[in-house]
Amino acid sequence: MTRLNGTPLTDDFANGGVSFWYRQIGVPERRPALPGSRDYDVAIVGGGYTGMWTAYYLKKAQPDLRVAILEREFAGFGASGRNGGWLSAEFAGSRERHAAARGRQAMIDLQRAMFAAVEEVIEVTRAEGIDADVHKGGLVHVATNPAQDRRLRAEVADLRLWGFDEQDMRPLTAQEREERIHVAGALSAAYSPHCARIQPAKLAVGLARTVAALGVDVFESTTVTEIRPRTGDGPGKAGRAAAVTDRGTVTAEYVIRATEGFTASIRGQRRQWLPMNSSMIVTEPLGERMWERIGWQGRELLGDQAHAYIYAQRTADGRIAIGGRGVPYRFGSRTDVRGATQPQTVAALYRMLTTLFPATAGARIQHSWCGVLGVPRDWCSTVHLDHATGLGWAGGYVGSGVTTTNLAGRTLRDLVLRRRTELTGLPWVGRQVRQWEPEPLRWLGVQAIYALFRTADRHENAQMSRTSAYARLAGLISGR
Repeated sequence: MTRLNGTPLTDDFANGGVSFWYRQIGVPERRPALPGSRDYDVAIVGGGYTGMWTAYYLKKAQPDLRVAILEREFAGFGASGRNGGWLSAEFAGSRERHAAARGRQAMIDLQRAMFAAVEEVIEVTRAEGIDADVHKGGLVHVATNPAQDRRLRAEVADLRLWGFDEQDMRPLTAQEREERIHVAGALSAAYSPHCARIQPAKLAVGLARTVAALGVDVFESTTVTEIRPRTGDGPGKAGRAAAVTDRGTVTAEYVIRATEGFTASIRGQRRQWLPMNSSMIVTEPLGERMWERIGWQGRELLGDQAHAYIYAQRTADGRIAIGGRGVPYRFGSRTDVRGATQPQTVAALYRMLTTLFPATAGARIQHSWCGVLGVPRDWCSTVHLDHATGLGWAGGYVGSGVTTTNLAGRTLRDLVLRRRTELTGLPWVGRQVRQWEPEPLRWLGVQAIYALFRTADRHENAQMSRTSAYARLAGLISGR
């Protein structure tokens, strides 16, 4: 048996190559690149979920709108085709910080909008015939030490203070916990129904096919190097916003930046959002005897309460895919397009897998990969459109983007079409966030934050009853 840092591997183990999700279905044939300078009503930079949802809702609302997507690789190449497949209602940033922008009720409305967005994505996949292995089994958060247990109970209690009840998240009894999923050492668990499993690449490929069929021009292998604001006085004037590419310049009434973890590659945006790396591994298909010992018949999504947390799913073909932080950040906001992850990260994720599920000891790993997600300086997602400059953007999802991208796309639709709706009044609209520190402070800060988080997890695993002071210090440095 082949091993990597003690991790058993299948004979056809692969590291990188975008993701296992694309290995399952095949990397799509690329669409043509931009054939030269063009003019549109709306140009969207980035062919991930955000860009595709925005294009989808714009064309549905106004079919004669001329919309283009400009993508450096192929649609769904980035985080949209590499994530953990959590179609969840979890949202980046603290509730208090969002409430400070427009009030307590606005934050409650935002969370309710996220609940509804889970259902919206499911409904669109049905309506458009997108087979993305969708299964709405909900989400289970487990606590495996006393400090995690304390945090989980505090989270449920805090949700109650915000007006959310047991239909949104509730503690599981010990019996319910065992009936759902057998996590070794679990002290407590909470369940939310607002989550579904997806196969990320299938959703990305299906969305790309759908928007192209609606008449959106999807240009791939087209690198945007700069985004320029409108030079005129407003809509209808001579000036147009522009996206400068290696294939020509695209002018438009509005240019929407939807580049998430790759935002630093755009001129002038290097310190806007920090590209944070996250890694995943997936097992070979597990046998029935192993599944009998694990349970997980409801195919819920699974997360824990660690500071360097994990996320996992039971795939449609009977594997476990599990992810977490590897090397969190590369100096200078660099990104690795190959998707390979480090051997020590593969080994760490395998240890976590077998710790949570001892029955998987000996199960072989078939694929590992990584991707980048966008992190704003205040760790809160944002969506914005400036009618004066013609520039807009959405992102900074901090790893909670599968559902949030849909809400962003519908919100950008309303902003572009100058509609005042419930979505445009949500507190994440128009957030202004300061930039990240210059290097080397940025690199040193992120390294310190995650070193502190890992140290905190080690101390808490030694049965601390409260959150480690190391984690509190990391939170102070990070500004979360």
